[in-house]
Amino acid sequence: MSLAIAMAQGQALALTVFACEPEWAALTQTLLPSAKVYSATHHLQDPHHIEARPSLIAQLRNADMAVCTGAELEAGWLPMLQAKASNPKVQNGQRGMFYAADHVTLVHPFKGTVTPFSGDVHVQGNPHVHADPRRLLAVARALAPRLSAIAPQDKAGIERQLQQFETALTGKIQAWEQLAKPLRGRSVVTQHANFGYLWLWLGINPVADLEPKPGLPPTPTHLARMLEQSRAAPPLAIVIAQHHDPRPAQWLSGQLGSPQKLIVLPATVSGDGPDALFRWFDLMVNRLVQMAP
Repeated sequence: MSLAIAMAQGQALALTVFACEPEWAALTQTLLPSAKVYSATHHLQDPHHIEARPSLIAQLRNADMAVCTGAELEAGWLPMLQAKASNPKVQNGQRGMFYAADHVTLVHPFKGTVTPFSGDVHVQGNPHVHADPRRLLAVARALAPRLSAIAPQDKAGIERQLQQFETALTGKIQAWEQLAKPLRGRSVVTQHANFGYLWLWLGINPVADLEPKPGLPPTPTHLARMLEQSRAAPPLAIVIAQHHDPRPAQWLSGQLGSPQKLIVLPATVSGDGPDALFRWFDLMVNRLVQMAP
């Protein structure tokens, strides 16, 4: 009976975290394995466009904390969830609302006038910061004390997990950078800016985008221009995310006579476990290196 009571108390004390994207669910679980973490999205979804379903509202209503990207990535759905959930803990400005983008330097802010026809542009900069492991580490260092503030009873464990994560990720970054040396200066055709920080980190040049505007599907005219450009300067690879429609990229690679150059990658972690983030970077770096002679 005593054991049952202790287990029940432990479950009652477990922090409940709503993560807007799988990468933040994985990072939260790494720093606080005892937390109950719910991811609002998965790797086959575009995080810009998510339906504010009743199940998501219920999850946010019951959360002690929310961990999201910010920088307007979830602007189309998170504010509605916050309003309908009516949970004071996860409103903007509260300790329980954590935005990863607030803790790193963003690149490529949109400098034009935003209109309904601009597409998925971001005035603050590219929000897909998790594709750079150095920025991921910066987010972890900011998230750990926030978790400790909300769950002070777990502070020692969170600090220990952060130290272990720092050590492991630092070693991994060095290994990935060594492995990826043949990629520096190479060019890729891509779609959207999901991997923008990956290119920046590895020294790869994204020379063309299959989208005429961010978030807008490729058009025949635009694809024709991409084909002409790619024939003049063949890229190392054509890289798209798993949640993108593969047909435009397949058409381009087929027209170039090099279907093997098409790489389809998950734009975020696609599995669970304490090494989910490491496995994701392993996959991306290795797939790209395989294309380099």
